[in-house]
Amino acid sequence: MNITTFRHLTEELADIAAKLRNSTVKVRTSCSGGGSGVIWQSDGLIITNAHVATSKQAIVELADGQVFNTVRTQFDPTRDLAVLKIAATELPVATIGNLDALRVGELVIAVGNPFGDHGAVTTGIIHTKNQNAVMADIRLFPGNSGGPLADCFGRVIGINTMIVNGLAVAIPTAAVERFLHGEQKQCFSPPGEVK
Repeated sequence: MNITTFRHLTEELADIAAKLRNSTVKVRTSCSGGGSGVIWQSDGLIITNAHVATSKQAIVELADGQVFNTVRTQFDPTRDLAVLKIAATELPVATIGNLDALRVGELVIAVGNPFGDHGAVTTGIIHTKNQNAVMADIRLFPGNSGGPLADCFGRVIGINTMIVNGLAVAIPTAAVERFLHGEQKQCFSPPGEVK
């Protein structure tokens, strides 16, 4: 790989990360330290983990620093998913991808808010995937929960939820869509012991 190609690849990755950071929010509730969320619809609909949105009301901070009070409109701890709604429009919405098109070993990008930082980015590869969970060899910390796991084009393929045996576990976007549309639930239960 020559220097020009490497520079182009680096610039593309930085652009993708910037777009993902813009559609990732910081979520804080009075009952927990906080986590992340993904702007799913431009009208203020945000997806996060149920264990992040433990209260019916939370505070969301956008990438540009705007702060909003939220209302939790959907909540399912068995799927570890929640929907928050803020009074805003024309938000920078995430591009949703298709996990089925990804192969084990492909590059993925995660964005979240660990240690109080906003929009921290990390990369890794797909370790395993199925209809209930995608596992990635990627380093995540508390505060990444609820944030996006995206493919190398910046399309969100999952919502980060936990670390199992050193691997990041995300809920696939297809499962998020089923949750949003009230379809029959399938319990979220990745293999291994939760740390």
